[in-house]
Amino acid sequence: MVTTLSPVDLLGDLIRCPSVTPTEGGALQLLAGLLAEAGFSVERPTFSEPGLPDVQNLYARLGTASPCLVFAGHTDVVPPGDLGGWRHPPFSGEIADGMIYGRGACDMKGGVAASVAAVLAYIDRHGPPPGSIAFLITGDEEGPAVNGTPKLLAWAEARGERFDHCLLGEPTNPDALGDMIKIGRRGSLSGSVTVQGRQGHVAYPHRAENPIPPLLHLLQALLATPLDGGTPYFDPSNLEIVSVDVGNPSTNVIPAQATGRFNIRFNDLWTPETLEAELRRRLSVAGQTARTTLDLHPCNALAFLTSPGDFTSLVAEAVTAETGRQPALSTTGGTSDARFIVSHCPVVEFGLVGQTMHAVDEAVSLADVEALTRIYERVLAVYFSR
Repeated sequence: MVTTLSPVDLLGDLIRCPSVTPTEGGALQLLAGLLAEAGFSVERPTFSEPGLPDVQNLYARLGTASPCLVFAGHTDVVPPGDLGGWRHPPFSGEIADGMIYGRGACDMKGGVAASVAAVLAYIDRHGPPPGSIAFLITGDEEGPAVNGTPKLLAWAEARGERFDHCLLGEPTNPDALGDMIKIGRRGSLSGSVTVQGRQGHVAYPHRAENPIPPLLHLLQALLATPLDGGTPYFDPSNLEIVSVDVGNPSTNVIPAQATGRFNIRFNDLWTPETLEAELRRRLSVAGQTARTTLDLHPCNALAFLTSPGDFTSLVAEAVTAETGRQPALSTTGGTSDARFIVSHCPVVEFGLVGQTMHAVDEAVSLADVEALTRIYERVLAVYFSR
């Protein structure tokens, strides 16, 4: 039997589950019980990888027919940090002045609570959908993102599960609910350039080889020309130098090596492979030697775009109907698990206001949680009426 559920109450219950990555903390167990009671078939697969902690996940589905609308999200959260800085304990779910406080309130237990409450409300009003509703909830989004969504999707596909569209409840709004829908994300590639020198006394530089000047020259070569000018839906790709390290506490020693680390947020004009080729080309033109190495980290954060169409319009219309705002279609911000989902079905992201995500006293407006629930329910009603 389905009973309409308060999304604020559910959010408070989820916040009180201390689910810091990779700990499940009871959040998935809570959701599994609610969805099973509503008639969903619920699975709780745990995935492993050598050198990484095991991660619990949740997959639930109501119905077997197409179309299938899947709600995706994560219940894991980042650590709260210094507890003394919090006015409201991070795992209390305290309510004050129209806000609910706690780690994960906006990133993204609020989106999860709203989607579950919306689905239960939809079933209360309309009965089972003329299609299917599914949930993909992971416990690894804030961590390595290895034993979570990518493996959960592969597991579901191997079982013959198919999805038509996905709505991911990450916090997408910069200032007010209704500001922004994410239809894509930039990719992220990190790496380093290291120059080997020869250590020596600064008073005898002819007996040493200082690696710092050539490193600075090479880093400048990487930055000298923009990677691209952007696309209709993406800002230009950008390369940022994030550190220059020599491991040298002394002022009278020339260091043995110097390393510059960087991160590239890239649009859909690039792949990790084409970026690597371009970086090596720039270093070669700048005159790198055999004493220079370029190391790139493994990359599972690829750029993607869900082209605007019927589904993005449906979500945007639901947002406007409930908030009075016309949301911008954006690809800004960091990465999300949508980068894995897009290879299985079109995915758009819409959630709460993200101003306090990962911050001390993370909080969301009670009114926004209620409004987001109504938006999701409206999406369900229109999606299955078509």
